[in-house]
Amino acid sequence: MIVGVPKEIKNNESRVGMTPAGVLELTKRKHTVYVQATAGFASGFSDQDYEQVGAQILPTIESVYAESDMIVKVKEPIPEEYTLIKEDQVVFTYFHFAADQGLTEAMLASKSICIAYETVQDANGRLPLLTPMSEVAGRMSIQQGAKYLEKPVKGKGLLLGGVPGVSPGKVLILGAGVVGMQAAKMAAGLGALVTILDIDMDKLRYVNDVMPSHVVTGFSNEYNIRKHIKTHDLIIGGVLIPGAKAPKLITRDMLKEMDSGTVVVDVAVDQGGCIETTKATTHEDPIYIIDDVVHYCVANMPGAVPHTSTVALTNVTLPYVIKLAEKGWDVACKEDEALNKGLNIIKGKVVYQPIAAAFGWEEVCN
Repeated sequence: MIVGVPKEIKNNESRVGMTPAGVLELTKRKHTVYVQATAGFASGFSDQDYEQVGAQILPTIESVYAESDMIVKVKEPIPEEYTLIKEDQVVFTYFHFAADQGLTEAMLASKSICIAYETVQDANGRLPLLTPMSEVAGRMSIQQGAKYLEKPVKGKGLLLGGVPGVSPGKVLILGAGVVGMQAAKMAAGLGALVTILDIDMDKLRYVNDVMPSHVVTGFSNEYNIRKHIKTHDLIIGGVLIPGAKAPKLITRDMLKEMDSGTVVVDVAVDQGGCIETTKATTHEDPIYIIDDVVHYCVANMPGAVPHTSTVALTNVTLPYVIKLAEKGWDVACKEDEALNKGLNIIKGKVVYQPIAAAFGWEEVCN
């Protein structure tokens, strides 16, 4: 198979779809890999690194799309890429269709095969291709949140971990999944007081078992959310419903109950956000303020640490890329139930129900 790795062109997206190590695993199996010139630079990989493992460097994004049977990338295609995608071409990437009807309609029109990293799901319900980026984003949410609590950027002016004689800050985390657990680890490590809310009691029991005593749990409901937002300094939105829009757990009116300078980091922004006032921002312009509450809603947080993110992503995507390249998408997806759940759109038809539900479409095709 001919596999293409284009350069990411989303704002400040510095990751690349595959490392040289990943490319080597394909070329030694006699697959052709085209990598766009400079695609790996920001992640720490030169064109020569790719050439040394058998990749061919193409000069433009247009040439990569035109020559490839399968595109392996990181972020969803943006409008400049829509017309480059060919009929019957496999596109393997993060799509987050439920949050973007325009993207969904464009991919339907392309008649391509869209396999979404974020809905590949194993027999235990885990999301193996979303997990590493959720780990990065969860950890970064505390790193960024702590920064924006500083007064020069309109935060409360407190040090999250405190110092002797001064109480530490309080962090509220919505969701005890991968993002929530990684955020809690980072916040607890800094010495902050942490509260995690979730509706899954088994997850809350696990948090209680593995986290230090200054991380406490609570059941997630509107009453408890309203109570906690009044007293916490940094709020992390880490709720995920695979492939579907995130529920709005913090509504616009709740912002008035927060202290001036409170920071909210909505990691669920890719799926529409779990805060009603969320709108996607960029690394170039990451925050905005509503009712004196600082919103950090960057839609590609792991793109700020591209080397770590690219290596972590290739580690988990490569086995699936190899299956797709060796067997073709139809056979690979029939034989691998986890990969089959990644199928979102096939040749102009939605095959993943949460996408149809997000837009009020009546049915999907099986």
